[in-house]
Amino acid sequence: MTDYIAPRGTRDILPDETPRWQYVEQKFRETCGLFDYREIRTPTFEHTELFTRNLGETTDVVSKEMYTFETRGNKSLTLRPEGTAPAIRAYVQHNLGASLPVVKMYYIGRLFRYERPQAGRYREHTQLGIEAVGSQDPAIDAEIISLAVQFFKSVGIEKFELKLNSIGCPNCRPNYRKALVEYAADKVADLCPSCATRYEQNPMRMLDCKDPGCKAILAEAPKMTDYLDEECAEHFAKVQEYLTSLGISFVLDSNLVRGFDYYTKTAFEFVSGELGAQNAIGGGGRYDNMVHEIGAQPTPAMGFGLGLDRLMLTLDAMGVELPVDASPAVFLATIGPEAHQAAIKLLANLRRQGIAADMDYTGRSLKAQMKLVDKIGAKYAAIIGEDEINTQTASLRNMKTSEQKTIPWSELAEVLRSA
Repeated sequence: MTDYIAPRGTRDILPDETPRWQYVEQKFRETCGLFDYREIRTPTFEHTELFTRNLGETTDVVSKEMYTFETRGNKSLTLRPEGTAPAIRAYVQHNLGASLPVVKMYYIGRLFRYERPQAGRYREHTQLGIEAVGSQDPAIDAEIISLAVQFFKSVGIEKFELKLNSIGCPNCRPNYRKALVEYAADKVADLCPSCATRYEQNPMRMLDCKDPGCKAILAEAPKMTDYLDEECAEHFAKVQEYLTSLGISFVLDSNLVRGFDYYTKTAFEFVSGELGAQNAIGGGGRYDNMVHEIGAQPTPAMGFGLGLDRLMLTLDAMGVELPVDASPAVFLATIGPEAHQAAIKLLANLRRQGIAADMDYTGRSLKAQMKLVDKIGAKYAAIIGEDEINTQTASLRNMKTSEQKTIPWSELAEVLRSA
């Protein structure tokens, strides 16, 4: 056993597993394409201030979970803990809004957070996300939620619950903050240490606490939706109206505030009953102030993200079988060195014609090669020996039916393509 293992909170996605991941990623790309979202790829690390300024100093990610390091030039850099801020930084830096009124982006990338590892939560994980920048229309909120719903269903997830809330804007939050502080004033001693700190620094973050005791204490707290100004209330009503017209059901959750300070107005989350306590499989909301804070003109924006690791656990818990088959179409089983040499050329020809194929490179006997064919799941075995070399043919065996036919090498690709 090697002394080297993957660091705590990380894991290897092995070759037998990756086809399922690739399938889900491809479904995400296809769904984004249907809604005209285009891929953006940002650096793995960014200047630390991008996250501390936009996520909020009191969020758990900034205060506890970021992987931050200093360069030789004394610059502070951070491995990206989330995908929205880098995407918006790229939007501003490259002036993407100059060419399109609404810029629609999606990403598939690795994120890094120093947190306690648990099922579906790793210190390095894959995030799927979308961002729409340039529209304050509630219809874009509904579109992003609709995209998420369509993606979930495309990979076989039919059972989930959509939670919806509005967390207002800087205009209406002060009155709500005052009401929340007054409500919790005589309860601070009973809150967890993190919420006691949040009470002083960012009271709304108390509502995001997962501690059962805090959740019980705050169950009767004032609701943000009761303090929305006219614009935020109208926006939230329209989002609900559009979702209803699209046939998307939802439940209102007044304690849903999401995890970062940059959110405004719409906040939403998808949860699955199959995952126990850690039941969120994705979520997002509006962040109308981020573009301006990064350095551009005020520009509304809306986004959604989900952890692929958590999603794969959901698929497993639901017993969803993905239509994945990464096995080669044919395996060339050879008898003797001459057949081995002939198979190398034939193998290359099959691959050039788009046929997934493989062969033995370890000198196994024919019996051992046929066992390998079963193990890797190849649909056909093309057996080549001395007789086949003389006739330029292969004995093509269907591994499911055991039917065997003699096929000329020149016709092998066409026969496999039509099989």
